[in-house]
Amino acid sequence: MGMKLKKTAPTVAEPTALATIDPPRAPAEATVFAFGDPESVLDRREIAQYFEIWHNGQWYEPPLPFHRLAQSFNMSPYHRSAIALKVNLMIAQHVPSRWLSADAFERFAIDFLQLGNAYLEWIPNLAGRLAQAAYAPALHLRAGVEADVYWFVNGPMGDAHAFDAGRIFHLMQPDVAQEVYGLPEWLSALQSGLLSENATLFRRRYYLNGAHAGFVFYLSEPLADTATAEKISEKLGQAKGVGNFKNLFVHIPKGKKDGIQIMPIADVTAKDEFSSVKNISRDDMLAAHRTPPQLIGIIPQNNGGFGKVGETRDGYYETEIIPIMRRMLRVNDAFGLPVLAFRDYACSNGDVISQDGTKTLVQRTGG
Repeated sequence: MGMKLKKTAPTVAEPTALATIDPPRAPAEATVFAFGDPESVLDRREIAQYFEIWHNGQWYEPPLPFHRLAQSFNMSPYHRSAIALKVNLMIAQHVPSRWLSADAFERFAIDFLQLGNAYLEWIPNLAGRLAQAAYAPALHLRAGVEADVYWFVNGPMGDAHAFDAGRIFHLMQPDVAQEVYGLPEWLSALQSGLLSENATLFRRRYYLNGAHAGFVFYLSEPLADTATAEKISEKLGQAKGVGNFKNLFVHIPKGKKDGIQIMPIADVTAKDEFSSVKNISRDDMLAAHRTPPQLIGIIPQNNGGFGKVGETRDGYYETEIIPIMRRMLRVNDAFGLPVLAFRDYACSNGDVISQDGTKTLVQRTGG
């Protein structure tokens, strides 16, 4: 007699932590977002609106951080060259005096053109008269709350001391928003100068890196084994530094046409864009400084060139350098002595321009 088997329900294993079944999820909603304009602490056109002329009871703080303006001195070769050109033209005509040395005047001129503020200190002799007009760095000078009092401040937490009233001559580029400090005329081109610097730094990193993620090397050939893939990976890894820009040869017998694909991620070279950025930023800087390109070594892009350099220099000296020198000559009125003087400028055609802007024409005879 056969044995009857009893039917039992199949046993189900209890779920463990590794076999947890998640409840069904609701369909995810689409998320849409957009990137806004890039925000920066320094590189904003409205930077002056974020700083106010406030005082701490002793001196007024400048509308812009002077140490940031000092760092931008070398942001672009066009900016540095334009300022150096103005300074050199004034140095060539400067007459050193017993009160103001050539070195002090050069530093005074650089501060005025770069920071929009320049200072000279009255150093008295034993009799109380002027012994020397000493250079005072604009980076550290602050206008005091008291009239005609200036402070030397060495950093936010550094030492500070006040000059006696009337000891400091302050020359400034006028600002329409306040009258305590000056602002440089080229400030409108700060964005262009920083853009040129950023573009150059990006290109340097691009060339120094050599191996950048500019594409995806997609290998889908079934005939390519693991050893072949490792060799390709090894060769790609060696294509950096001194081994960059090398060609790679891959041979897979009976391989398919699309077995190897190169899929670019983005156009990281952007040669045309880089040249456009550099040219536009250069033009902005030259326009802000009102500097002719041939006077700072820019190569002309047309066959006609820029014209005669001598005539361009004469016009530039008369329209740009003379007004700057006339502003600087105010130190003579402030100190009551001929502290600063400039030689007459001889034009390329023989005309003479004096330091007050008077132009004397030479008599020319017809040929």
